[in-house]
Amino acid sequence: MVTPKEGTGGGARRRGRPPGATAQGLASRKRLYEIAIRLIASRGYEATTLRDVAAEAGVSVGLLYRHFPNKRAVVLALYDDLSTEYASRATAMPAGSWRRRFIYALQTSLETLRPHRSALTALVPLLVADPAEGLFASATSFSRLRVQTVFAAAVNGATDAPAKKLLEPMGRLLYLIHLGVLLWWLLDKSPQQRATKALVGSLDRALPVARIILRLPPARAFILAADLAFREALLSGI
Repeated sequence: MVTPKEGTGGGARRRGRPPGATAQGLASRKRLYEIAIRLIASRGYEATTLRDVAAEAGVSVGLLYRHFPNKRAVVLALYDDLSTEYASRATAMPAGSWRRRFIYALQTSLETLRPHRSALTALVPLLVADPAEGLFASATSFSRLRVQTVFAAAVNGATDAPAKKLLEPMGRLLYLIHLGVLLWWLLDKSPQQRATKALVGSLDRALPVARIILRLPPARAFILAADLAFREALLSGI
């Protein structure tokens, strides 16, 4: 994924603002980041190199490496920015049932990601298949946990929150459903992603039935079993 000439640096670099960063340095980093994301969106992840980004920005490769030692750093910065923005927007989640709060969390996620749909679409193979940079990689857990916390809060703070033992499993299940909707949205070729809007509407109409079914012991057992499978399959070792 990252060629040797793009460099991996002397060690792992922390996300966010580097020590002693100046306003000029931060502005330069922001510009380089935006160019990198634009090129990834238009050319694809694999076809974009950091040399391309440096050439487009009119800077030396060495200067670019100071901010982004490899393409992975650009992707992690994107995850960081989007999950931070989403968590901030989600603080306005309304009071009410977990169904209402889940739909709000889902729609807010789509709204947050919409301006970056082209870049995220280019990253789909990375998101679902790459063990180092995908949705369930340990390196991206900071972003995943931020978003997952929103769905946990949608259940925990609901006026009809389920029994205590179901709170965390329900939050993870809703997060997983949200990921499925996002993947559908990224692959959706209908005009203005009309099919995704229809899918969200169908979910909204189906959730009241799910609320009733949750009262049945078999349904609660299914949620616990599904949550265990989810954690073992995708979160094991993270």
